[in-house]
Amino acid sequence: MTHPAQKEETLLKPLEDASQAAQPEYGFLHVRVWLPFLFLSLIWGSTWLVIRDQISSVPAGWSVTYRFLVAAVGMFILAKIMRLKLTIDRSTHRWAMLVGLLQFMANFNLVYMAEHYVTSGLVAVLFALLIVPNAVLGWVLLGRQVSRSFWIGSAVAIVGVGLLILREYRIAPVGGREVIIGAVLTITAVIGVSFSNVLQASPRLNKFPIVTMLTWGMFYGSLLNIVWALFVHGMPVLDTRPGYLGGVLYLSIVGSVMTFPLYFQLIRDIGPGKAAYTGVVVPVVAMLLSTVFEGYVWSGLAASGAALAMVGLLISMQAAKPAR
Repeated sequence: MTHPAQKEETLLKPLEDASQAAQPEYGFLHVRVWLPFLFLSLIWGSTWLVIRDQISSVPAGWSVTYRFLVAAVGMFILAKIMRLKLTIDRSTHRWAMLVGLLQFMANFNLVYMAEHYVTSGLVAVLFALLIVPNAVLGWVLLGRQVSRSFWIGSAVAIVGVGLLILREYRIAPVGGREVIIGAVLTITAVIGVSFSNVLQASPRLNKFPIVTMLTWGMFYGSLLNIVWALFVHGMPVLDTRPGYLGGVLYLSIVGSVMTFPLYFQLIRDIGPGKAAYTGVVVPVVAMLLSTVFEGYVWSGLAASGAALAMVGLLISMQAAKPAR
């Protein structure tokens, strides 16, 4: 006869094994890490320039809807090309809906709305704070151990992010009330995204291919976006300018289909906290691109903040010990 404690231990063991299997195994210098990390930072750094144009003539809800309708189609095509089965059980469909709600509906609608109140630079910099909830939730919910070097590096990076926030706040052409609204919208998006990131690395979803889960997540996110846009903005509005339509395609295919599978694979490989460091590099890339295309002028605060953020990244990304 099995003792109740032994029975409970037997039931929990598969979850423990799955959690252990998801522990970080790759150092930052591994090509599986630095290559997608660099690609994500460059692509997502460029999307901020495109998003600004997306909300200039079309309500934010419809711009988000168009982006993820096209992206969802792209993900189904990608799954077909990769010959992946899209069959998941009913319970996992519910989790995919939650990912769609948090990652592809609430997150992007809040971000697009925030850009009506503050500059895209401030929104991008605030999003760099994702490293904190990702690391904490990954530790609490998934048992992802966070090294001392990660916390030291994160502290340095957050000081750098703070300097960037101060810089963006000073140059923002809006009043204090608008900045507060934009910041609250962005931080709310960050918290929702963090839960979505951790869900993707959970044992329940980790058993399915990333592309499969993202396909369903974007599908449900698209449906939710349609409902939201109809409720908030009314009937669809479409800007037929080549620049707008090209922006939708860029954000959908390059900024979503080509990037989110890489990002969620990073979460599984190095943990939610370290993967979120792409958000620290993204605003620096955005500022560099803005220097080239928009005449952005660097200040002492901006340069110091960017330098500290990069130093924090190097400290945090110390190679992890191989999983046993």
